[in-house]
Amino acid sequence: MKIYYYNQLSSTQEYLKNLIKENKVTLPVAIICDIQTEGKGSRNNSWYGYEGNLFLSFAIELNQLPSDLKLESSSIYFAYLLKETLSELNSSVWLKWPNDFYIDNKKIGGMITNIVNGKLICGVGLNLITSPKEFTILDIAIKREELIEAYFLKIEKRSLWKQIFSKYKLEFYKSREYFTHKNNLKISLRNVNLCNDGSIISNGKRMYSLR
Repeated sequence: MKIYYYNQLSSTQEYLKNLIKENKVTLPVAIICDIQTEGKGSRNNSWYGYEGNLFLSFAIELNQLPSDLKLESSSIYFAYLLKETLSELNSSVWLKWPNDFYIDNKKIGGMITNIVNGKLICGVGLNLITSPKEFTILDIAIKREELIEAYFLKIEKRSLWKQIFSKYKLEFYKSREYFTHKNNLKISLRNVNLCNDGSIISNGKRMYSLR
């Protein structure tokens, strides 16, 4: 994974999208910045770009993904790999469906995935040292570069989706106290059915995590 560091970007995700559209990078590649001024969270909400936190986007060729991974499940897959990396470093972080990182009952970050020119782009925002009052920060002290190195090593192992999902579904009960959103509708996760591809079924309608 070739990594490019920047002091400030409006959005690592948008910057990487443009590089790919203009054929200016060779994959796999990652973009990291110290300060992000126009980061996006779920449902196009702003993601605060405080200096010292993690602002990362990386891109992978589709043929380098695990053979049993559906694109619709990629945000859960890569989010869980980061969650697992953090857990191995003694964090109590957990993953709320589909791709939000939580400590106890407060969000510390999230992941967004997109397909651009046949490439998978994953964007991560994670509060390492500071956060707005409605959020919280990671519960362990770790250097950004150390976390990124451990995370990319785990990605390179290309664990099968079924291996990751078997662990993820054991923790899904934690998500049942929360909500997700679909077309601006607030949907309770309390009684949804979790399917083997990572999608959920609520009131007979299937929802996927790709966003």
